[in-house]
Amino acid sequence: MKSVLYKYRTFIGIFLVFSAITLSLFYNALKPQKTLPIYNPADVNPELVDSTVQYVSKYHTIADFSFTNQNGKTITQKDYEGKIYVADFFFTTCGTICPKMTTNLAEVQKAISNNPKVMLLSHTVFPEVDSVAVLKTYALDHGVDDRKWNLVTGDKKEIYKMARKSYLAVKMGKPSELYDMVHTENFVLVDTKRRVRGFYDGTKKEDIQKLIEDIQFLSSEKEAN
Repeated sequence: MKSVLYKYRTFIGIFLVFSAITLSLFYNALKPQKTLPIYNPADVNPELVDSTVQYVSKYHTIADFSFTNQNGKTITQKDYEGKIYVADFFFTTCGTICPKMTTNLAEVQKAISNNPKVMLLSHTVFPEVDSVAVLKTYALDHGVDDRKWNLVTGDKKEIYKMARKSYLAVKMGKPSELYDMVHTENFVLVDTKRRVRGFYDGTKKEDIQKLIEDIQFLSSEKEAN
């Protein structure tokens, strides 16, 4: 009798373990896998996109660029080749959203400090004010790591073109002043293939946390697409 009871209990134990494993496998198979969208101009608020590219619905990538950073070094796409990076647009004398954005981007910098795959790129929208020397002072004041984070200045028309044609992130200012830009709070996540993978409100802590998580996801994502 004890032998039968022992076998019965053993059977039940094995059955429960097998059932748990089976349920776990089914759950993992059916659970939605995390993905990040690939954004094209047609997917974004038209206010943030130059009219010449608003129709583009696939294969959008960040164009080549050449700007000057806080150390007077020329920064091009080559410096970001094969990198995941976060881009934004700001100006040093901004007293509204920029300080909060810069503080939050410094938090992102801290999170990626040991990740060689990731960098940051901030463009001034007022290059006539934000010279190399001004950017350097701003960088020192805000703990910018030159190895990870470039603050760049350059030709205003080129910055504007990148903002609206590539990063899809900056609203146009007065219609009568084509290059009088009104920057947004957007941080733009770009993958190693120059594709836009996400937009985040740079003033909100919850968006910053999501950005950090998405960076980690892209860092481990297999380049299958």
